Amino acid sequence: MQALAIAGAGMIAAANRLDDSAKRVATWQARDTDTDLAKEAVERITAKTAFQANVAVIKTADKMTGALLDLKV
Repeated sequence: MQALAIAGAGMIAAANRLDDSAKRVATWQARDTDTDLAKEAVERITAKTAFQANVAVIKTADKMTGALLDLKV
């Protein structure tokens, strides 16, 4: 099912964004960079929301598949 593949890819992308942001925050003092902690907080919230949205897509696709199988029985 294509919706599951797209949602799975979206979950992976969101998890990667969260991981990258966490790494930048964890090393912001050790590095001589201009890491903006407020921007990183927004990035983590956005990644979390994107992950949750993709989970909702998977749950909906699962319910739809179940409904279709119930119709065939």
